[in-house]
Amino acid sequence: MILILNFGLVIYTTNQWGSEGKGTISIMVANLTVISFFANVFVGSSMSYFAKRYRTEEILPFAYLWSVLIGGVVSVVFSFNQAPEYSCYLVILSVLSALLAANVNLFVGQQNIRMFNLYTVLQQVVHIAFIIIIIYLIRITSVEAYFIAQISCFGLLFLVSAIQVLRPCSFKKLSFPKAAGYKLFDYGWKTQVSAFLQFLNYRLSFYFLEYFKGIASVGIFSVGIAFSEAVWTVSRSLSLVLYADVVNNKSPVEAIEKTKVSLKMSFLITLVFIVMMLMIPAQVYAVIFGKDFSRTKEIVLLLSPGILAIAVSNIIGYYFAGINKLRILNVKSLIGLIFTIISSFYVIPRWGISGACIVTSISYCLSSGLLFWQFYKMTEFRIRDYFLSKAEISLLLNKVLKKK
Repeated sequence: MILILNFGLVIYTTNQWGSEGKGTISIMVANLTVISFFANVFVGSSMSYFAKRYRTEEILPFAYLWSVLIGGVVSVVFSFNQAPEYSCYLVILSVLSALLAANVNLFVGQQNIRMFNLYTVLQQVVHIAFIIIIIYLIRITSVEAYFIAQISCFGLLFLVSAIQVLRPCSFKKLSFPKAAGYKLFDYGWKTQVSAFLQFLNYRLSFYFLEYFKGIASVGIFSVGIAFSEAVWTVSRSLSLVLYADVVNNKSPVEAIEKTKVSLKMSFLITLVFIVMMLMIPAQVYAVIFGKDFSRTKEIVLLLSPGILAIAVSNIIGYYFAGINKLRILNVKSLIGLIFTIISSFYVIPRWGISGACIVTSISYCLSSGLLFWQFYKMTEFRIRDYFLSKAEISLLLNKVLKKK
């Protein structure tokens, strides 16, 4: 459902606002994501990791206070990189998205994956609903409608989720214990350093493209990126389920076995999605997204090796985060980032969007390769573990035949 909604939103925004409008949205979303890494020190995976180690009343106050502080301060700094008319939207979005993330990540730590899935889907559904209301009823048709709708979506979902999270809490027990705060910060900044470096691997090419080739090229490239990365929905879903299980699992052997199963599923499903995308004729992409986006298939093709690599390494990365081995995550992200920065100065000015695709894909493969090698050294993992065994194929066929 998330895949379908993402595709629908991308198609609508490209046809409604063109390559320049899509470029503006992409830069705003990239800035918002950068700010979220600062916020996620308290509201990200640290909320999930300590959800069952401390009472909600001891960790949620830190998350809410940090959300307002970071959203209000850091977003002002990043607003200088944004057009002045969108700076206010960036500040509000930063605060609301961080507050909502605190509640949603608390659900993961409590192994309430149902609520996590629900709010993940609702972020798309409610956003689209507000876009329709603002454009067709209120008659705001500029790209600002996208951001107003997003603010309304985050605000509504935060209020609803906060009621759910706070209902079982005792307000008399709300506190700021130093031990909890220190551990949240210590775990949070380590995971976010890795996530931030990896994000720069994902999105630094946006800023290089904007500088060397203009905002329209960012819009064209971002559609190919969004279309390709949509297949990561499967990998990220598997990763979060695995992470919630690992942080609450006391058996290292069982955790490794579940990681191997998730690796296999992620690899095979992602490969199928990539093949399906590459089978679509280039003309179809131009019809769907608009004439400005006729190069979408080329972008998907150039990105596909890196997309597949990240789909696998997402699983391993969450496994290492679940067992609190964070150093390797920082190292692999740093290696990919160094390659991205050095190569972008040479490749993107010469080859533009194609160069950005090549740099991004190689960076993905480098960072993923290091992470996979580290996991390979720790476990008895073989290349054939990627593929279904004869026994698994037989079991699958038997189940299918029985259903028929």
